Parts: sequence; C-alpha cells; structure tokens
Amino acid sequence: MYNDEQNLYHYTYRKDGSETAPGQAPRPAPAGDPINHGPQQPVQEMKPVKKKHTGLKIAALALCCALLGGAVGGGVAWGIGHGTSETTIQVSDRTVNQVSLKTVDGKTEMSDAEVYAANVNSVVSINVTGSSGTNIFGQPVQTASAGSGFILTTDGYIITNYHVVKGAQTIKVTLYSGQEYEAQYVGGDEDYDIAVIKVEGDGLQAVTLGDSDTLNVGDRVLAIGNPLGELTFSMSGGMVSSVNRAINVEGTPFNMIQTDTSINPGNSGGPLLNSCGEVVGIVSAKFSSTGSGESAEGLGFAIPINDVSSMIQDIMTNGYVTDRAYLGATVGTLTASMAQQFRYDINAGAFVYSVEEGSAADRAGLQLGDVITAIDGKEITSLDDLMAAKKGYSAGDTSQLTVYRQGETRTVELTWDEAPAETTSAETGTQQESGQDGQGGGYLDPYDFFEYFFG
Repeated sequence: MYNDEQNLYHYTYRKDGSETAPGQAPRPAPAGDPINHGPQQPVQEMKPVKKKHTGLKIAALALCCALLGGAVGGGVAWGIGHGTSETTIQVSDRTVNQVSLKTVDGKTEMSDAEVYAANVNSVVSINVTGSSGTNIFGQPVQTASAGSGFILTTDGYIITNYHVVKGAQTIKVTLYSGQEYEAQYVGGDEDYDIAVIKVEGDGLQAVTLGDSDTLNVGDRVLAIGNPLGELTFSMSGGMVSSVNRAINVEGTPFNMIQTDTSINPGNSGGPLLNSCGEVVGIVSAKFSSTGSGESAEGLGFAIPINDVSSMIQDIMTNGYVTDRAYLGATVGTLTASMAQQFRYDINAGAFVYSVEEGSAADRAGLQLGDVITAIDGKEITSLDDLMAAKKGYSAGDTSQLTVYRQGETRTVELTWDEAPAETTSAETGTQQESGQDGQGGGYLDPYDFFEYFFG
C-alpha cells in the first residue's frame, strides 16, 4: 500500500501500513518525526488503481503475432534452404541481341527493329510556321503545324504531304540525330497531296523506294513519323487492309493504300515501309478519319509511291508536274434540279460551263451546255468523277468522250493538253475546271445558261 510521509509516497508490504517488511527490523524513525510521537494512527489502505489497457493489449498481441510469424517464416525458409531440396528463382542468361544495321536491297526480309534501324535516319520531323488571315486589329495571325517527311536524295531533297507545308513561311527540318536545317519549298501538287522541300546538306541517308503495286492485303507495313507533333521518330506497325482504295476528300478523289497501322496527326508525309524496308507509300493522316468528324480506329491511309514517283521527279526538276492532263474548260456537276430547269433527259454528269479558246476542249468541239457522261467508256456522273478520270491521263494522251448535247448523245475525240504551271494545284486547277474562275468565255451561271438557251 502507499503511505503519505511528508507528501511522499512509499510502498509498504504490510497490511497495517508499516514499512517494515516481514522478517526485518523496524526502521528507526527520524528525529522529530511527528508521526512517531504518541500512539500510531490507523492508516487508510490505498489500493492500486487498475487501469484498462485494452488498446495496448491488442497492439501487444499483434506485435507478438507478427514476431511469431516472422520467426516461423524464417524457420521455414531456413529449413527449406538447408533441407534436402532448394527453392530457386529462374533468371534468364539470354544474351540481348543487338539490332543489326542492314542495307535495304529489296530482297532481304527484316525484323521490325531492323526496318526501323535502317530507315530512322532517313525520316525527318517537319515544323512549319505561317499565317492565317488577320485579327480584329488587322495584324496577321501566326500559325504553327508539324508533320513528317523522308529524305529522297543524299543532297537534301525531302518528300512530304502538300498539306503539311501549304502556305508555309518557314520550314524547319530535324533529323534523328537532332541536327536541324532550314528547308526551302520546291513545289507540290495538291491534287495528289505531295510536296518536295530541299535542305542544304551532303551525304544524308536516303530511303529506297519500293513497288507499291506488289502490295497484297495482309502484308506487313510500318510507319515512322512524328505523331501529335511531339512523339518524334515513333514507329507503328500493322498490315495492308486494302489496296487501290478509292476515297473522296473535300471533293478530291484519291487512290490510297488502306492500313490498320496507327496513323495520327503529325504522321503526315512520313514513309510507309514494307518488310524489306522499302518505301511503298506516303502516309497521310489528313485522310485517316471516317469523314463524319468521328474518330476511327485501325483506319489509316497512304499514297501509293508508284502513283506519284514520276510527279516527284517532275517537281524536283521543274517545280511542278509538267505532264498533267488539262481539259481547258470550266466544268461543274450536273444536278437533278439543273437538269429539270434545263429540260435535260439526263440528271447526272459533268456540266460544261465554258470552253477556253484553242484548248483541248475547244479542239474536241465541246460547247457550253454539254454534259460529259463518259470518258473511254468509264461513266462520269459528277465533277469528282471527271477529276478522278483525268488523273489517269498525261498530256498528249487521247480519249473518247461521251457527250450529251441538246437531247442527243455523241462521241468526240479529245487530246489532253499539258496543265500550265499556275494551275498545277487543285486550288487553282479545280477552280479553273469547276466554274469558280472560268476563262476563255467566262463563267456562266446555270440560270443564266437557261435564259441564254431558252429565254
């Protein structure tokens, strides 16, 4: 029990409160101790207060279990390690294969890693600055975009998409090594979405062109480029989903390679490679969508290299495609409402608004109001059909045109002209032949035409 002695607590082993333990002599009292003067007063027994330590007990129990578990686990592990059998972790001793740098010869099949190693130094990242109109203060609005390209010649000719460099004020090219160049625009063709730019370099690593006509659905293809304008020199892979896929983009028909290779903005202008490391197409992310504004997965397109290789040579030499077929007429699509107004027996075809004097159309005898319904037996139902068919001809080629005129169908022979340099892009060429910028007789509105004939 506890005794209060001069405000101090002392523990006693005796029930009567004395501090002398059993079998011991009483401790002499200090002099002047008032407690020992006179009879001893009874002392109230103070029992220790029992405190509940439930939380501490639980924690102690958990600690004991953890220690016991560790001891048991250690004992088991020790027993296994020192018993008759051993538990081992298998670690591979395989030597990591180094990717060999192979030469693209058109015959040797390569792994994806080898195709990348053989071509990544020929792929470039392209960053373009330009302007897009003016703001409310009349100041030019600066724009920036990014794309991809590939080196065609060791002296610095680079292929990309026309839409990547269209309207560019500055073009910066970056190689895989990090070296940067300022590039100059050489020329391009918007109808085929191809462009050539040039950097001042020497000994650059060029690609090897393949044969896109040999592609089969299911063939392995790879794309290297600059997706999203940030993920430079990324490679994606897939297969050919379709060949000779005809698609129409903003009124311009294209013959494309369809692939499920991942294609994103920024990949435009990069190479599509076969398993031998040859360039078989020019990737065009602009057309890798459903056309309805919704995103599409597993759907990418590339321009077949065979379709544009001769044009690329023309652009490199002359700055434009020199042998493009040219009709020399202002043409649009005949609609059903137009046919009703003009009292035509047909309701589809390529409507001739005007004819340039001395042009291929003039020499063939085409007239205002004619409707071209076929070229060499291929049906023409719209301006898009005419533009697509025209791509299959070069200047000097001869075609048979089926023409509807004043209720009768007749056939005329036409020898295609060469497109002038100023009309080699779709922006001017299509305007020339779509009735937006007619020459040689001027643009005639369909309703003016109705009054001209029937008024």
